Amino acid sequence: MQERKYPVGIQTFEKIREENYLYIDKTDLVWKMTKESPYVFLSRPRRFGKSLLCSTLECYFEGRKDLFEGLAIAELEKDWKQYPVLRFDLSACKNQPNMQEVVRTLEDELKDYERIYGRDETETHRENASKDLSNVPTNKPD
Repeated sequence: MQERKYPVGIQTFEKIREENYLYIDKTDLVWKMTKESPYVFLSRPRRFGKSLLCSTLECYFEGRKDLFEGLAIAELEKDWKQYPVLRFDLSACKNQPNMQEVVRTLEDELKDYERIYGRDETETHRENASKDLSNVPTNKPD
């Protein structure tokens, strides 16, 4: 049996699978979660696999069947549909001085997705959504 490397510090499902790192298969739970749970709140401590789970979900919803070969989900999923995936990295917001800058950062990320997936011209684009945040406290807690 081929010895596999531990994926220390690797948080992307694609890299783990493509570079043959050790992976504990929990994809049956991913499949179950996506089929049976309309809403999911992920509350786990730091360094506890949230990023890897999000990356796994991203690959799953992108229909990347090739990455799931040999895993439980490959037997469970019959329709490998491809969906647009919007993944926002909120760590980009943690050093923003106020909520208006947070909104601006998220709007910029959303515009990137609009370039990738397109946008229906009949949709209303909220150019100045930060104005809607006038009642939100702008000071960071100590």
